[in-house]
Amino acid sequence: MGVTLYIIIAGVVGLGLGALLAGVFLKSNNKKIEDEAREKAKSTVREAEITAEAIKKDKILEAKEKYLRLKSEFEEETNKKKNILITNEGKLKQREQVLSKEMEQLKRKEAELESKKENLNAQLHSVQVKKEELDRVTSQRISDLEKIALLSKEEAREQIIEMLKDEANTKASSQIKDILDQAKLTATKQAKKIVLDTIQRTATEHAIENCVSVFNIESDDIKGKIIGREGRNIRALEAATGVEIVVDDTPEAIIISGFDPVRREVARLALHRLVQDGRIHPARIEEVVAKTEKNIEEEIVEIGERTCIDLGIHGLHPELIRMVGRMRFRSSYGQNLLQHSREVAKLCATMAAEMGLNAKLAKRAGLLHDIGKVYPEEAELPHAILGMELAKKYKEHPEVINAIGAHHDEIEMTSMISPIVQASDAISGSRPGARREIMDSYIKRLKDLEELALSFDGVNKCFAMQAGRELRVLVDADNVDDNTAGKLSFDISQKIEKEMQYPGQIKITVIREMRSVNYAK
Repeated sequence: MGVTLYIIIAGVVGLGLGALLAGVFLKSNNKKIEDEAREKAKSTVREAEITAEAIKKDKILEAKEKYLRLKSEFEEETNKKKNILITNEGKLKQREQVLSKEMEQLKRKEAELESKKENLNAQLHSVQVKKEELDRVTSQRISDLEKIALLSKEEAREQIIEMLKDEANTKASSQIKDILDQAKLTATKQAKKIVLDTIQRTATEHAIENCVSVFNIESDDIKGKIIGREGRNIRALEAATGVEIVVDDTPEAIIISGFDPVRREVARLALHRLVQDGRIHPARIEEVVAKTEKNIEEEIVEIGERTCIDLGIHGLHPELIRMVGRMRFRSSYGQNLLQHSREVAKLCATMAAEMGLNAKLAKRAGLLHDIGKVYPEEAELPHAILGMELAKKYKEHPEVINAIGAHHDEIEMTSMISPIVQASDAISGSRPGARREIMDSYIKRLKDLEELALSFDGVNKCFAMQAGRELRVLVDADNVDDNTAGKLSFDISQKIEKEMQYPGQIKITVIREMRSVNYAK
């Protein structure tokens, strides 16, 4: 019993101690869990703050980038609009200048027309005064005849007409006799002047230069070799020769473009040698171009010397000889400049010999008249003045110098050789087939020529013949008599000279055909 009670008490005490220990343990465990939860919460808050800060920074950077991009786009658009405004403003200024010039020209033409109008009014007034005086004199004579001869008005009119005809014929015969007598006294001088005035007809002042050459190839596969990898071969060739190489879809052809014909010839020959050799690379290109340039310079000198020997011209300065050779690679209106100069030299010699002048000086001036066109450096002077300066520099004869400078009326002519050179230049350039013109301007010139002739009264039809060098005019026989036909031909020629530009001369032929038509019924 006592033991059982003791066991019970011990059990109760044990349970109490167990409960107490369990409470202490649970309390300690809960506090530890609470502390861990609190630390975890603080760590989560810190991570959230760090994440939020990173997101905030990313958003700020993204916003800044977007702002900078929008700002750049806005500035680019603003600059484009600004450039467009500047370009438009420049165009407006140019247009304003053109309009100002056109207004000045219109004012000048208006002043000229007003002056011509005043002159015409004065002439008309003078004609009216003379007509009134003539009517008064005629009326007085009719009255006197009627009183003296007791004639009718019609009979008096016929007698006055016959009297005026006789008087006019007498005066005309007297004037013709005086003119013939004067012509006999100065026949030689007047004959030379008439010949020079007749053929002294200059062609168009400025020549159209041929600025392209065509290099033919056997197949289009060679174009790839000429171009090279990433275009290095063609760039090396352009840098070495100073021309532009155009490789396009044109079959079996390459275009060589450049203002200097010698450079174009160097490029053409260099391409020919490279294609034949097959080795096309920058180093080889420079080597071939250097050799070709040397060969071309030697050929130029040889051509100049051979030309001087053929024409019998001696003592020419070596630099002028080289320039004569360069003419071989220059053209005007499609006419080779060296061939043109040779023709002019021969024409000058022939004309000078016929007129009793120095044929050798004339031939020398004819060969050198266009020497200014092959001057190696760029110059703003006209080619005639530039050629004259070159002739002075190399101590040519004063008559040759004057002929070179005056062949386009740039300076005054001081010798008889100068108009001969001018006339020979026009003859060589204006002969049929010597030069080419642009087709559109050529057709327009022929149409304008026909329309000008059709503007005259009495003209039925008009045809431009011989490439525009002859104009055949068909007139109405009922309205135009023989005398009027001659006057019409002269009037058309004068109007063509005043209003049109053309090379050489134009022959105007007026055809008056009389037809009588009847019908048998």
